[in-house]
Amino acid sequence: AMLTTFNEVDMSAVMALRAKYKDVFEKKHGVKLGFMGFFTKAVTHALKEIPAVNAEIDGTDIIYKNFAHVGVAVGTDKGLVVPVVRDADQMSIAEIEKEIGRLGLAARDGKLSVADMQGGTFTISNGGVYGSLMSTPILNAPQSGILGMHKIQDRPMVVGGQIVIRPMMYLALSYDHRIVDGKEAVTFLVRVKESLEDPERLVLDL
Repeated sequence: AMLTTFNEVDMSAVMALRAKYKDVFEKKHGVKLGFMGFFTKAVTHALKEIPAVNAEIDGTDIIYKNFAHVGVAVGTDKGLVVPVVRDADQMSIAEIEKEIGRLGLAARDGKLSVADMQGGTFTISNGGVYGSLMSTPILNAPQSGILGMHKIQDRPMVVGGQIVIRPMMYLALSYDHRIVDGKEAVTFLVRVKESLEDPERLVLDL
């Protein structure tokens, strides 16, 4: 059975880091610093801690992967495609952004190879680019997990007893309950949230 668990993330820290370094990042690496690099890195960190989310069922066996090939859903004129960032867990945020840029361009030009589309162990879907506030993303079989990103929206939050306005995003994790139990799913999503709310952890590999 496929289930979905939800959380929300305060994007203030990632947005501040991006604003501070986006110009020098683009100058050095030749690609824009988006949010996908941070999300992909956060996911690979969480997958290492909760390996069930990176597993798949093959007949009567559960296969656990010791690598993270992260599929990133891209909208094209011909529909949604999911090219794969291979060994994303071994990459820096800059390397991830470069590869997502390459795959995105190839997808929009209709030049993705079969190899670009195969072998994903986990998927990230960003409905936020279309304005989606919340959704339940559908699993990309045989994967056991998919993370849904959504629109960033300013909302009132209580911080230290005070109401403050924060840029918030709902996160959704759909998962295969045959492989992943509720505790693992919730812990995975909380780890992604924690990494994004304190992105220095991603840079320092914490």
